[in-house]
Amino acid sequence: MSERLKGKTAIITGAASGIGSAIAQLFAREGARLALIDINADECDSLALSLAEETRQRCLALRADVTDAARLRECVSETENHLGQPDILINCAGINVFRDPLSLSEEDWQRCMSVNLQGPLNGIRAVLPGMLARRYGNIVNIASVHGHKIIPGSFPYPVAKHGLIGLTRSLGVEYASQGIRINSVSPGLILTPAAEAWLNSRPEPDAERQRQQDLLPCKRIGEPIEVAYTALFLASDEARFINAADIVMDGGRSQIYHD
Repeated sequence: MSERLKGKTAIITGAASGIGSAIAQLFAREGARLALIDINADECDSLALSLAEETRQRCLALRADVTDAARLRECVSETENHLGQPDILINCAGINVFRDPLSLSEEDWQRCMSVNLQGPLNGIRAVLPGMLARRYGNIVNIASVHGHKIIPGSFPYPVAKHGLIGLTRSLGVEYASQGIRINSVSPGLILTPAAEAWLNSRPEPDAERQRQQDLLPCKRIGEPIEVAYTALFLASDEARFINAADIVMDGGRSQIYHD
């Protein structure tokens, strides 16, 4: 590996599985010290141990729900004490909430917004004071193509992802002159454990998988490592003139007017 993040400390939320796990593995191989945050403590601990053994990088596993702002501030303090000041924050924690608007419960609405929109803001507010003091910090939010195009039957998830892209742009501009960059990545269908579970839940899993592949101009579904490489670029100093931007990575699907 090229050690593009050598000497950097990165905090990754939602690190225990899927895209977050792929980002953690890539960042460790690229030389970063890692604070891995997830609500699933066992999987987070296991990943931190395996990455530390494999890469010899220092990895800290921290259990937290991103909706708990006070706990995220504690996680940042623990990161500072064990790994040094955070240089990078990756906001990857998220949940799928797809409901009929008229039957959507208040609890489901609040949970969707709390995890997918308030959670990233909580993370940003936790790391910002230290980053501003050093006039350096790279933040990457994992958004979604749902923040650009609407798929019927997916409410209210796209509302949160549109908001996350807006948050990225607004705060990216707000702090640009103070050495902070804030960008986002909007993946399309990616073969995460959640996506695999959804495909396997369909009446004809193989047929559904083929249908999804056929919808994409590249005729294949994306992989978590591909999102990880995009996050790596944005988090590295190679992207130092990219700010308040969103990168759509969906195999070109969102550019199609109709099938």
